[in-house]
Amino acid sequence: MPEQRDPRPYDALLLLSFGGPEGPDDVVPFLENVTRGRGIPRERLKEVGQHYFLFGGVSPINAQNRELLDALRKDFAENGLELPVYWGNRNWAPYLTDTLRQMVGDGHRRIAVLATSAYASYSGCRQYRENLADALAALQAEGLPVPQVDKLRHYFNHPGFVRPMVDGVLASLAALPDDVRDGAHLAFTTHSIPTAAADTSGTPDDHTEGGEGGAYVAQHLDVARVIADAVRAETGVDHPWQLVYQSRSGAPHIPWLEPDICDHLEERHAAGVPAVVMAPIGFVSDHMEVKYDLDTEATAKAAELGLPLARSATVGADPRFAAAVRELLLERAATERGRTPERCALGALGPSHDLCPVGCCPARAPRPAAAGADWQGPVAQAPA
Repeated sequence: MPEQRDPRPYDALLLLSFGGPEGPDDVVPFLENVTRGRGIPRERLKEVGQHYFLFGGVSPINAQNRELLDALRKDFAENGLELPVYWGNRNWAPYLTDTLRQMVGDGHRRIAVLATSAYASYSGCRQYRENLADALAALQAEGLPVPQVDKLRHYFNHPGFVRPMVDGVLASLAALPDDVRDGAHLAFTTHSIPTAAADTSGTPDDHTEGGEGGAYVAQHLDVARVIADAVRAETGVDHPWQLVYQSRSGAPHIPWLEPDICDHLEERHAAGVPAVVMAPIGFVSDHMEVKYDLDTEATAKAAELGLPLARSATVGADPRFAAAVRELLLERAATERGRTPERCALGALGPSHDLCPVGCCPARAPRPAAAGADWQGPVAQAPA
């Protein structure tokens, strides 16, 4: 089989995502899954769920994952890659354990995993690895074959992820009125997380230029810089930019990454900035954090201020991203076969590791996490 379409040793790809409700009756049970173990009262979950009720109780993330599945299958077929693609979620149907149960029933024993989170952090990487470990333990408890799962590397700086975002920023700038376009600032947004989690994200050696924060901040800053440089090269205009945060959900006394996007818009307006483009580089698709926190809340704030605002597109099911997933899978497959494939990456940080090192993105309470150097769980079993 030609190297460029040889997936061995992998016999399937698993798309692993967060999940979301698909109707009003799903909202509170979904939020109970998300917050399980935190002791949050049901009435409080109903209040939080108002974001979803504004959209008919439906999160857009599941439909977007279906679109990505279609794009992956189309790309694989067009490029002669014969590998089935499955989908499982952390918090809603199709649940991860159910999907893995189906996969082993279909005979799959060596599975590559793509998580819909591009950056290093506990919630964006290690928690998914913990979910995988839990699911594998459930299969073992049921007496089912236990597959080996390998999580594909972080793809935040892969050209197939970055270049669609560059195009999105360019399109948003072009949509602004002529008299404010050249003076527009770029607000690169991502999900805020507790500063303690940010500081310990990645490996112990990861840090930002200022020496504060770990891989989560450093990776976002690197991507933002690449996009801003590409926009300047394309337009001839140097647009000032800043990394800002959104979607904070923690207790007020716990420090989270700042500034918040709405506070940033107020500050930019007060400074006389004529327009802002919001670029949600921390998100793979236009799910609820984008549709509500940016398209609803931040857009309302800008309207209140009289500040011209545009929001650029996320990557979603862009064919270039689907091609990037194929490249990441074949790269990892070749590495597992002892080859040294080209590893595409833009920016200053280079390609991420294949195997999460010991101590990477630690949890507050240690738990088993599959697909990492510290995984000591069940080994793969031979096909029946």
